[in-house]
Amino acid sequence: MKVSREKMTAAVLYGKRDVRIEQIPIPRVEPGEVLVRIKAALTCGTDLKVYRQGFHARMIVPPSVFGHELAGIVEEVGEGVDSFTPGMRVVSANSGPCNECFFCERHLSNLCENLQFINGAYAEYIKIPESIVRQNLLILPDSVEFHEAALVEPLACVLRAVEETGIDEGDTVGIIGIGPIGLMFVQVLKAIGARVIAMGNRNSQLTMASVMGADHVVDATRSNVVEQVRKLTSGRRGADVIIEAVGSKETWQKAMGMVRRGGTINLFGGCPSGTHIPLDSTLIHYSEITIKANFHHTPRHIREALDAIHRGKIKARDLITGEENLTAIGSVLERLLNRNGDIKIAIIP
Repeated sequence: MKVSREKMTAAVLYGKRDVRIEQIPIPRVEPGEVLVRIKAALTCGTDLKVYRQGFHARMIVPPSVFGHELAGIVEEVGEGVDSFTPGMRVVSANSGPCNECFFCERHLSNLCENLQFINGAYAEYIKIPESIVRQNLLILPDSVEFHEAALVEPLACVLRAVEETGIDEGDTVGIIGIGPIGLMFVQVLKAIGARVIAMGNRNSQLTMASVMGADHVVDATRSNVVEQVRKLTSGRRGADVIIEAVGSKETWQKAMGMVRRGGTINLFGGCPSGTHIPLDSTLIHYSEITIKANFHHTPRHIREALDAIHRGKIKARDLITGEENLTAIGSVLERLLNRNGDIKIAIIP
């Protein structure tokens, strides 16, 4: 099956807060590739950062179509593609590892030296490269809607972080920042039986965290969050684990005061490039605090994320607070920058 027209509508990023709706050529598939007609794309904190700063060093150089959380229907397949046929409902991750480099051989494909990224979800069509088709393009169960499936990529990052941090049933976990990622952490952690303290500064998100099962919510604008976490833990020891899901110098530092001796801090939120943070070496050493970080996902976690959504372990619908046409993407991104209470918006071409 071949697409019958040559142009498509797409949102093209030109620089800082400069996105334009244009008619551009529909990508042509090469051997091993798949063309997907996008049915839903979700807004994402990373896309918002890209929009705000005008580029992403690893993933996008303008002018370029952007957006990376998507689900849709196979429109066309390239020569040699046997696992997919036109009409199939699919979800795609935004990258594919090489499986041959130093890191891939050590089961760290998220750190692949040749990791291939794609952008272009804010458009009518997107071409999926061979490496992603082979590993990270998945067929959707009939019961999973497109906008739910588009949540697979960020959820996979959260699932890997929980696994790598070693969180167990009964652990007390503090989550700093309850935007879309933080709220996914709430759902995942409650599903494994953790006790969750959610910290944020927007009433809508605090309410949502409570609805999703957080045991305690702390308004960071009205209280000393470090003191509140101490009060909410046995013997004022602090949480077993702190997950920082904001990506700021201030919250990275506050995390140090919230964790118990022998506990773990996961610096999940990425700070701006070049950020340097002073840490209390005495506290880290004598309290045996583990500090780690997590980046991206692996093909296994992409599959686990789709399975979690399919089985209802994660309520994807609760994280999607609106739906807009592709032509409104500029105003949607401005709304999100102004923190109007939206969590994720489904963009429909």
